[in-house]
Amino acid sequence: MLVVKVGCVVMTRSTFLLKMARKRTFSHFFSRKSAFSCQNLSFGCIISIQIKYLLHDANGVSGERCIFVSMKKIYYLLMGCLLLAGCSQKPHDITMVSQLPAIYPDYVGVTVPANIAPLNFCMEDEGYTAMSVQIKGSRKGAMETSGEDAEFDIEQWHQLLRDNRGGKLTLTVVAKKDGQWRQFKPFDIFVDKQRMKEWGVTYRMVAPGYELYGMQGLFQRCLSNFDEFAIYRTTEVPGSCVNCHTANATNPDEFTLHIRGEKGATLIRHQGKDDWMKSKNLEVGGPMVFPCWHPSGKFIAFSTNDTQQYFHSQAKKRIEYFDMSSDIFIYNPETREAMVDARFATKENLENCPVFSPDGKWLYYITAPFSDPKQHFRESRYSLCRVGFDAKTGKLGEKVDTLISAVALGKSITWPRPSYDGRYLMFTTLDYGYFSIWHPEADLWLLDLKTGKAHALDAANSDDSDSFHNWSKSGGWYLFTSRREDGLYTRIYLASVDRQGHSTKPFLLPQRRPREDNLRRMYSYNTPDFTLRKVEIEDMPGHINNPKRMEWRVAK
Repeated sequence: MLVVKVGCVVMTRSTFLLKMARKRTFSHFFSRKSAFSCQNLSFGCIISIQIKYLLHDANGVSGERCIFVSMKKIYYLLMGCLLLAGCSQKPHDITMVSQLPAIYPDYVGVTVPANIAPLNFCMEDEGYTAMSVQIKGSRKGAMETSGEDAEFDIEQWHQLLRDNRGGKLTLTVVAKKDGQWRQFKPFDIFVDKQRMKEWGVTYRMVAPGYELYGMQGLFQRCLSNFDEFAIYRTTEVPGSCVNCHTANATNPDEFTLHIRGEKGATLIRHQGKDDWMKSKNLEVGGPMVFPCWHPSGKFIAFSTNDTQQYFHSQAKKRIEYFDMSSDIFIYNPETREAMVDARFATKENLENCPVFSPDGKWLYYITAPFSDPKQHFRESRYSLCRVGFDAKTGKLGEKVDTLISAVALGKSITWPRPSYDGRYLMFTTLDYGYFSIWHPEADLWLLDLKTGKAHALDAANSDDSDSFHNWSKSGGWYLFTSRREDGLYTRIYLASVDRQGHSTKPFLLPQRRPREDNLRRMYSYNTPDFTLRKVEIEDMPGHINNPKRMEWRVAK
């Protein structure tokens, strides 16, 4: 038997690279994206070659004989390594330009939490074939990367964030186009003092077009890296449609999930037990949708509605969802009873999107007089209201306050979400209706619950739909979805609100490979929410295929 061992140690400026070389992890030598890429190779190679020729005598005893390779062969191997080192894309003959680099995603001037995943990016102009990016912390540390795109080492990135909490990172981009290297004006990324408490984000991901509507699911990903996991894919049970989901104050130990379709159900996870409920109840008029937990975990506010879908002939607007009926009710997971208030169960008015205040004393919701959408769809405008809530009895108070009138604002209001510190309430405005994701004019607004004043979040809004927001429990961070990139697909953005009610510049949720993960991935992401830990639900297809469902009733 002939065994050949060839070792090639490439001299570099990095002790990490030397360590990898000693381990003979040769896959790193030839990986374009790795730290051990040809861009980082320098100087020369040290060749070690050992050939062992194993001999077996008549008795089967093995022996070894060493054979030394000729100097000619060593020369060729040495030249090969030198050529590999010589393929460096290290910038040279650099031209200085005064403009900021046009990068995707746009991370110029954003503020990030101190534990966010690396903000990898590429040049918007695909004519740029190579990049070199240097990052310097305002307080401590530096790092660099090179390649076709800027993809940062995750451990170095997190160390740099930790070292520069409350400071900033300054990035210098040098990019190559048509054989010419250009160095752009440096830009800053500001690092918040605090880490985010949540592990990650849950969201619904939908394939484009109605032909592929069955290819959707509920997913989750870690905020500190790029790990993504499917909670449920609708292809596992054809005909199902995963929909509303939420955790109690981001805690997945109390979690709800709604599935529409013939095998529809509502999952309610409470005190370590999963209840698979019937999706509809004729006593309340429909399904359990748009859930929100009371902070005590003893109640869940739901909307129940009968929706109709319409299509526009205009290019800018495509789809409309309208409620033919819509009511709100309070559900007790202990007794499996729905508490229905007659005031919020009439045909004359529509009520939707209920949400509890962080202290549990109020229930916010939207309401509008019913009008036939076939004839008066542009007249359907929702106001923002609140009503008191008694956590001992589960009953709603007598007085209803109108916080923002649709008539006075001249807009329809949807998706109210109070911050966990109780200071602000974020909502979305649109011209009419409540299903904001299909409205290009949809904008994020902020209501100061202390002063009663509301204003648009101009720094966060775009020329296309911005909606479906949810708050983090730390530092005023919030998620929302937007069609700002192409007007077609909603993607998830992250920003924060300070104590004065001003928003930072939103940034796209970090992508492992920006060019592939978003520019070439035609999916819509919606209804994002934070989660403290990874959501674990065992055998969802089995539960959905199981016809047994728990009954729930209206409390008498």
